[in-house]
Amino acid sequence: MKSTKILVQGIVQGVGFRPFVYRVATELKLKGYVRNLGNVVEIVLQGENKNIEQFLYDLKNKKPPISKINSIKTKNFENNEEYDEFKIYESLDNFSGTSVIPPDLAICDNCLKEIRDPNNRRYHHPFNACTDCGPRFTVIENVPYDRDKTTMDDFPLCDKCEKEYTDPLNRRYHAEAMCCPDCGPKLSLFDKEDNDLNSKHPLHDTVKLLDEGNILSIKGIGGTHLVCKVTDEDVVNRLRKRLGRKSQPFAVMSPDIEKCLTFTEISQKEKITLKSKERPIVVVKKSKDYYFADSVAPNLHTIGVMLPYSPLHNLLFDFSEEPAYIMTSANVPGEPMMISNEEILGNLKGISDYSLIHNRRIVNRCDDSVVRYRNDMLSFIRRSRGYTPEPYDLKGKVLNKNVLALGPELDVTFTIVKNNLAYVSQHIGNTNKYKTYLFLQDAIKNMMNITKTNDFDIIACDMHPQFFTTKLAKELSEKYNAELVQVQHHHAHGVALANDNDIDEMIVIASDGVGYGSDGTAWGGEILYTDIESFERLGSLMPQKMPGGDLCAKYPARMLASILDSCESFTRDEVIKLLKEDYVDYFPHGDMEIENLFKQLDSNLNVGITSSTGRVLDSISTALNICGERNFEGEAAMKLESVAIPAKGEYSIPLSFKKVKNRTVLDTGNILKSVIDLINDGVEKSEIAYAGQVAVSEGLSKIAVDAARKKDVKCIGATGGTFYNELISLTTKNYIENNGFEFIQHKNSCAGDGSVSLGQAIVAAYKKK
Repeated sequence: MKSTKILVQGIVQGVGFRPFVYRVATELKLKGYVRNLGNVVEIVLQGENKNIEQFLYDLKNKKPPISKINSIKTKNFENNEEYDEFKIYESLDNFSGTSVIPPDLAICDNCLKEIRDPNNRRYHHPFNACTDCGPRFTVIENVPYDRDKTTMDDFPLCDKCEKEYTDPLNRRYHAEAMCCPDCGPKLSLFDKEDNDLNSKHPLHDTVKLLDEGNILSIKGIGGTHLVCKVTDEDVVNRLRKRLGRKSQPFAVMSPDIEKCLTFTEISQKEKITLKSKERPIVVVKKSKDYYFADSVAPNLHTIGVMLPYSPLHNLLFDFSEEPAYIMTSANVPGEPMMISNEEILGNLKGISDYSLIHNRRIVNRCDDSVVRYRNDMLSFIRRSRGYTPEPYDLKGKVLNKNVLALGPELDVTFTIVKNNLAYVSQHIGNTNKYKTYLFLQDAIKNMMNITKTNDFDIIACDMHPQFFTTKLAKELSEKYNAELVQVQHHHAHGVALANDNDIDEMIVIASDGVGYGSDGTAWGGEILYTDIESFERLGSLMPQKMPGGDLCAKYPARMLASILDSCESFTRDEVIKLLKEDYVDYFPHGDMEIENLFKQLDSNLNVGITSSTGRVLDSISTALNICGERNFEGEAAMKLESVAIPAKGEYSIPLSFKKVKNRTVLDTGNILKSVIDLINDGVEKSEIAYAGQVAVSEGLSKIAVDAARKKDVKCIGATGGTFYNELISLTTKNYIENNGFEFIQHKNSCAGDGSVSLGQAIVAAYKKK
């Protein structure tokens, strides 16, 4: 009899992998065992050679649907021990491989059927789960992934569940999140005074309260949502006022695709993504019959929609006739989403009227993922729940060292690289907020635990000296005696994009709001060449002054004033006159602020320099009286995109270029001057919005094409938050392809800052072939 040892690495824990192995081995009359060894599954087989070969074939081709195998190592060996049967052994924690825990996954069809079957003992059970679905990442405390290392250890199994849990032929065999109404977590409904209402039917009562116009905080799998009706303007505005969230769009949850189609337009690809096991929020177009309160997603042509992903969510809609509910993260703006019952009841006073909570602890908070399709391809705006902590395979491109990369400052994720796999964290957020900064540090510790990482060889971060992530990187480099590598923001963007497309050399259009440049100025409209290890800045938008620095992002009329002032076609007096006549309301201090702004420009006191695309788009938006004050990231540009939707593209803006420090720059002053001319000519606002965006896109694209020809590079990629804009993405793609180059865009990473840490990690540990 032949003996073979097999080590399997990948997503092979918490997905029914061991019972699958048991069934295959038993059917093939093989003997031996299977068990978890920390981050790897070990299989020992005894039997005829042909049966072992068939086992290996089945292992690769018939594995559980949510499992993923990264590697299989086999070794034949002399074994003095003979096995009577095939068994599943208890886990051991003595291996430091690179398998990972699967993400949290939406409820499967079998579990959904059970909670809707009055004859099933799990009828209306809001915590139903099996090996194919349910929480994983959010409940795990350590590896190997067994129940005693998750928060489900707080809920001892009843006899019936224990029988299922220990039966290798049952789909709940070692389904660590499994439970039933007798032994699982419990729901409780509280009022705003923290009184337990002792509801016998908390889900029914929750729906009744929602339908009466109340705002509820509802604790879910990886965090808490604030929930209310979508059709009542008063209710939505009440939520906005309580949150201090003036205009940022709310995401909604709808029970099914059919209901979604009553208020949105959804493509076939968007339908597939909405119904996927990951269940992200998908940004889709509002339909002509859109009937929600205007304040749900004000002045936008899109709305973020998701389908129910937990049993609790599905039951909410089973008890309701509403087409959707607002489901927005329950957090103070800029701070992490709340996960503990104490936080929910204590910190949401004055925001939610009632709280529906449960007594299962959340270890790793995990915000909803957000995606959008542009150029008919999926684009991650936020890669979090449903995807984290599944790693990226770097395919031998980096040194065999442990790397921690900490990202920028806003929309932060961090990345741990180990054994050529890159584990990108869940969405962390804005790390200049103290609680979010603490969350970042806790999340790093938790990810180190589940990847069995004890130290680091390299710590990577942004170049900006004032970022809290930069300061933390310096502390950690000393703690671990690790090399500190600072990576330019847009270089990191480009490298994440290159990794997505498995290429090592490209021209990158990096277009966003801001990133600290290697010359100490704020970049954001860049043409770079990168070979992964290094980069060269070949072109950009025209550098412009930012009077008041970040005030220009908050009040884009300040940026408009500066750009127009740079334009040779306007005199200073003409610009001042225009601002006072048409835009004075966008300056909080009126005429006086306008006068002082130009004094500031002349003195260069607190005046930054930027080549940001975001600031140019903001200025166009303000010039068209679309948005004069930013209340959330990207607001002015997003509203500009929406205004342009009806346009036919009948007008174009001439482009002009200059040379600045041996690189080609697009004259953005000329673009803004043309926008003002079109306004004065009485051209339709949508047409001007369209023409302005196209001008910026084609200008950057032309510089990129010229750079690609000069460098003899075939691929031109687009990255940065600007490329969530569908018009800009499509214009850029068409220009590049029409000039004979391959256009590259993100596939499985974020165009925005959510994947900067991934790029930082790759740059820091890159090795040339």
